[in-house]
Amino acid sequence: MGNSMPWGPNLPDPRKPPTFDPMYGFQNGRKERVMIATEEEMRMAGVPMEHRDFCAHLFIKWLKCRRDTFPQGSKCKHEKHEHEYCKFEDLVLRMKEYEREKRLLARAERKRKKMARRPKEALEE
Repeated sequence: MGNSMPWGPNLPDPRKPPTFDPMYGFQNGRKERVMIATEEEMRMAGVPMEHRDFCAHLFIKWLKCRRDTFPQGSKCKHEKHEHEYCKFEDLVLRMKEYEREKRLLARAERKRKKMARRPKEALEE
């Protein structure tokens, strides 16, 4: 129970790209996210597909530390924490983007309904 999410007209589908301009509502613009690790670096380091994201450079750093300090993998706690924190920050950012999309969809729906009512009000007068 609760393991499926209903996608309605006012709920964005997280599998699809955003429908609104990413710069909408930001007067000074937004900082664009860039990948630090290249595809070649990730392939050479053997990074699994599920870790090829904006935190891949930290995952590579953690893998290198684990390889260099082999039996004592616990010496890489800092690198592991950096990677996990980056993943958490990425999750928070994606949640914020989802909420932004959800609010903009609800706003567009309210504006559409308001415009649909407006001609009826004008006819009554």
